[in-house]
Amino acid sequence: MMDDADRIRLLVVDDHTLFRRGLMALLAADEGLLVVGEAGDADQAQRKAEALAPDVILLDNHLPGVSGVAALPALKSAAPQARILMLTVSEDEDDLAAALRGGAAGYLLKTSDGDALCAAIRRAVAGEDVIAPEMTGKLVAAFRQAESPSAREPQPEADAGAAALTPRETEILIEIGGGASNKEIARRLSIAESTVKIHVQHLLRKLDVGSRVQLAVIAKSRGLV
Repeated sequence: MMDDADRIRLLVVDDHTLFRRGLMALLAADEGLLVVGEAGDADQAQRKAEALAPDVILLDNHLPGVSGVAALPALKSAAPQARILMLTVSEDEDDLAAALRGGAAGYLLKTSDGDALCAAIRRAVAGEDVIAPEMTGKLVAAFRQAESPSAREPQPEADAGAAALTPRETEILIEIGGGASNKEIARRLSIAESTVKIHVQHLLRKLDVGSRVQLAVIAKSRGLV
């Protein structure tokens, strides 16, 4: 049996007791995951996050009192080491955009199957941003909708960043736009995973964005995917 110190520590936040307990049972079946706590509202979640120091917080958006998105700043302050993944029924692009702006590391749907959810948790712990496949198109729509008229005009700095991409960086940007993980990119391009990570950091810097999700949006909005 895996030692508890090597398992990913999870805090489950959802106001529906039946769903929460079912989710906890599903997660407990994966020996690499350890549910350390549960909460039914934002205040309780904040207290549990501070006391338990989870690696990942699975957070529903529709909570009583304070919504999950509104609770993000307090949760990030209570558990700065935690990766917060929204787990919700909402497929609304505004909810998605608000969650990502608030600092969520991912946006998953409650319709996800167990294996996909566990895989997403592991990817989040590895530093990736995870978005439900059904939401990627809406992510691009939200990104475009948020652009002001002036932002749609050619931007010299952005254009210079795009022009400065190497062929390899462009290949990796395309793969990220398609949802590939670093490991998958390394395998497809026959390079080391550590090399992929370096290229991703270069892309973040050159395109002046802060997350992998934003790189995916750029790839899709420019028609690379």
